[in-house]
Amino acid sequence: MACVKLGSKNDAFQRQGQAWFCTSGLPSDIIVEVGEMSFHLHKFPLLSRSGVMEKMVAEAPEDQEERGVIKIPDIPGGAKTFEMVAKFCYGVKLELTASNVVYLRCAAERLEMTEEYGEGNLICQTEAFLNQVVLKSWKDSLIALQTCDDILSYADELQITKRCIESLAIKASTDPSLFGWPIVEHGGPMQSPGGSVLWNGISTGARPKNSSLDWWYEDAATLSLPLYKRLISVMESRGIKQEIIAGSVTSYAKRYIPGLNRRQGPSESSSRLAPVALGTPPSEDEQKLLLEEIDRMLPMQKSLVPTKLLFGLLRTSMILRVNPSCISNLEKRVGMQLDQATLEDLLMPNFSYSMETLYNVDCVQRILEHFLAVDQIAHGGASPCSIDDEQLIGSPSLPPITMVAKLIDGYLAEVAPDVNLKLPKFQALAAAVPDYARPLDDGLYRAIDIYLKSHPWLGESDREQLCRLMDCQKLSLEACTHAAQNERLPLRIIVQVLFFEQLQLRTSIAGCFLVSDNLDGSRQLRSGIVGSNEGGWGTAVRENQVLKVGMDNMRMRVSELEKECSNMRQEIEKLGRTKGSSAWGNMSKKFGFKLKSQMCSAQEGSVSNQYNGNRKTEKLKNSQGKQKRTAAISNE
Repeated sequence: MACVKLGSKNDAFQRQGQAWFCTSGLPSDIIVEVGEMSFHLHKFPLLSRSGVMEKMVAEAPEDQEERGVIKIPDIPGGAKTFEMVAKFCYGVKLELTASNVVYLRCAAERLEMTEEYGEGNLICQTEAFLNQVVLKSWKDSLIALQTCDDILSYADELQITKRCIESLAIKASTDPSLFGWPIVEHGGPMQSPGGSVLWNGISTGARPKNSSLDWWYEDAATLSLPLYKRLISVMESRGIKQEIIAGSVTSYAKRYIPGLNRRQGPSESSSRLAPVALGTPPSEDEQKLLLEEIDRMLPMQKSLVPTKLLFGLLRTSMILRVNPSCISNLEKRVGMQLDQATLEDLLMPNFSYSMETLYNVDCVQRILEHFLAVDQIAHGGASPCSIDDEQLIGSPSLPPITMVAKLIDGYLAEVAPDVNLKLPKFQALAAAVPDYARPLDDGLYRAIDIYLKSHPWLGESDREQLCRLMDCQKLSLEACTHAAQNERLPLRIIVQVLFFEQLQLRTSIAGCFLVSDNLDGSRQLRSGIVGSNEGGWGTAVRENQVLKVGMDNMRMRVSELEKECSNMRQEIEKLGRTKGSSAWGNMSKKFGFKLKSQMCSAQEGSVSNQYNGNRKTEKLKNSQGKQKRTAAISNE
């Protein structure tokens, strides 16, 4: 920290309790009271430097008891600053530094210590030190600005606060290597005023590495909230990028809001609290005020603030019960980048007085609505199907809407065991995700199954209504197998699952036959090129056997499913809901399966014909192979 020495005399002041005495040899003829401290001084040194002291001495009462006593209760900086002013008047050695120059400048203005009362007076000396030394250094400007807090009204009147803030804003928006050293003391190599690295005090000519754009975050976070707001406002007016501003604001929030970062240790958070800014530790009212101000300072733009930190701000805002508009803005910020969130982020406890549910499902619902609104605007009103096809096919990663759908399904599975979670609330959150956002409904099926297991008292109609949220055609084969044996599902849903499982299996078998035909064609091509290679023929036979085993297993599974479906049909007929042989036909019409069943039967017939044709071709190939081997043996 830079300093300038004033005066040349040795210190002639001595303190005794709450009083200061000048030990110059002459008895004091004036007593100046500043707060609880009294200064026993001499009139001439004070009158020759201060216009206010001259007036107050002239207006002193003539009463013998009060003669020579002057009271100055409102001097900036109090008794400590007046002690330095008195030393300056006596010409005692004094150091001007960034930590005391603001106090001395304001006190000199209050006491009218102008050039009119002596050349090189205190106003002139402090003003020159501010402009020529303090404001040219980042660190000194920061220290001077911090001292403005105690005497803010005086500092604002003299434009000291504004000058310090503008100096910091200019330096924060400039390359640090351009304005000398030291900038910030972080234990790096020392630099010369020109910016080159010093070795044993000698300039090497080498330039230091470029500092990152966040080099000033930690220093700016030591300011009080009012001063920090003014600094950020000036930086924005100078055109500093929004991401840099957001980074500084989040750094400030992390420093003064305990528990904002879950992984931050208690010792680290407490040691970083600055008494200058908000006290140690900050109270709940101070944290509420800080949260609301941070919400105002943060730009409303996606991906400027880490999603985890936004959830931390939102969670803390709910605990402290800040302004509802602040909570709403934080929900919108989270909703803009919900695709970057994790399941742990969404699991926010419910802090309301009612405590209906363990987790705040309503908040997640609002966040999801904000995300869907932003996603719709981002795609310019494009149809959902086209968005889904382009992103799923053309992009190697999942589109944001699909990532959010997967996240919400996981959240539903986590909150489903809560017995206090009402069915309408669960349905509303599950239905809020568009159908096109879920390539598969396995995650939704898992959440529904957990909810049914945790709420066994639901009626049949409620179960059917809940299960209508998922599309049985979008269940994987494993999910279909599980659902077909799930006793918690309604009978109607089980029948649909069985139908679509058979459809998937038959489609898979047809695909296997197509693969088998392609393999046969490729084998014939290889046999024509290679010739009678018995090793290649043996490999082809083994591959064919593996394919046959896989198809036999699939055929057995289809047969089992047909038996299960037949048994279920018999049980339904026994229920007596309808009469005669038309019972199953009416039920099929009710389920909407009649036409699809005929299509599947036709497909099954084509598949069986294709399979018989392949068996005939295989037998023909085997007989040709035997004839070739017999001919080879006879020739030998």
